[in-house]
Amino acid sequence: MPQDTAPSLLHDTTPAPPDEPAAAPSRPVYGAAFDWIDEARAARHRAGLVRSLRPRPADSRLLDLASNDYLGLARHPEVTRGAAAAAHRWGAGATGSRLVTGSTELHARLEAELAAFCGFEAALVLSSGYAANLAAVTALTAPGTLLVSDAGNHASLIDGCRLSRARTEVAPHADPEAVREVLTGHDGRALAVTDAVFSVDGDAAPLPALAEACRAAGAALLVDDAHGLGVLGEGGRGALWAAGLAGDGDVVTTVTLSKSLGSQGGAVLGPARVIEHLVNTARSFIFDTGLAPAAVGGALTALRLLRREPQRAARAVQVARELHDRLTAAGLSAVRPDAAVVSVRAPSPEAAVRWAADCRAAGLAVGCFRPPSVPDGISRLRLTARADLTDAQLDTAVGTIVATAPAV
Repeated sequence: MPQDTAPSLLHDTTPAPPDEPAAAPSRPVYGAAFDWIDEARAARHRAGLVRSLRPRPADSRLLDLASNDYLGLARHPEVTRGAAAAAHRWGAGATGSRLVTGSTELHARLEAELAAFCGFEAALVLSSGYAANLAAVTALTAPGTLLVSDAGNHASLIDGCRLSRARTEVAPHADPEAVREVLTGHDGRALAVTDAVFSVDGDAAPLPALAEACRAAGAALLVDDAHGLGVLGEGGRGALWAAGLAGDGDVVTTVTLSKSLGSQGGAVLGPARVIEHLVNTARSFIFDTGLAPAAVGGALTALRLLRREPQRAARAVQVARELHDRLTAAGLSAVRPDAAVVSVRAPSPEAAVRWAADCRAAGLAVGCFRPPSVPDGISRLRLTARADLTDAQLDTAVGTIVATAPAV
């Protein structure tokens, strides 16, 4: 069938399956092995921590302050055309791991342009930001390595520390002196890991001071810049660029392609010898199927669009700060954002869930963070400051959040 006449995914024309076969003879039911799941589910209900999937339609009418689409590029016509063109040319999937058949010329192009944009020597694209963090942490450590991890780090960095078999010390949140103290006196390899912008409260790590503490001990610094790329630094080049650390020989960063670039996937950026080491040793790279060509094409197109329109980064920060200022002026408790994440505190997990639901009923999608997703146990609404948010939409968002706020 020609591609331009292929049946729509919304109107499946697949023939109905044949009649069901006769029922098989009855067998004993062995279900007790998972009875503990019922007890865990009941505990979640009692604590108000039940989570569920909510599939969204393609044409949702909700005003979106819940996604990570900071620059409004996920549905940008140029970006979606880039993704579609890549799928048509290279296929729906990568067909294999990057070391077998999963590396295309398009992957290599994205890696070169992403490294140049962010100011690093080389880059390696993986199937997700989660996989990128696992790759970087586990490949750059070994038993006997000292790992110093910020208490507010993302789950992917935490899981990387657990898988690394290194000695891991958790440092107080955003405390370079605590990192320095842990590193002092250690003889051997050491690596400090931190988010650049923390996804819960939207605050930024003190990267120059962290780098100084690492260098005093001969340690390397690994920074997850998932929430900084496209928002911070000159024209959105990231938090490492803004801190003057991009391209330094003892610094490695990871990024996602699924936030500011509106696509999917992740990447590790750093010195060429580090990237070559990951290609040969990082299990979440070696044994994973390569990123689908459509995601690569979409990310590459979005990166080029950002280079042409660097004002998008500044607009995202501007919207975030205006959201914060207006919400706090209305009496709500919000953390002043350093990038595009705005965190508004709720009095309880149950109140946060109701607040988010009331916003949704009023036409506004917001994120809802509750334990165990938040390390301090404080439930929040998490708002995404999008660069494409109009002033009228900003008015609507603020009005809705304030009007639906729970009583403290």
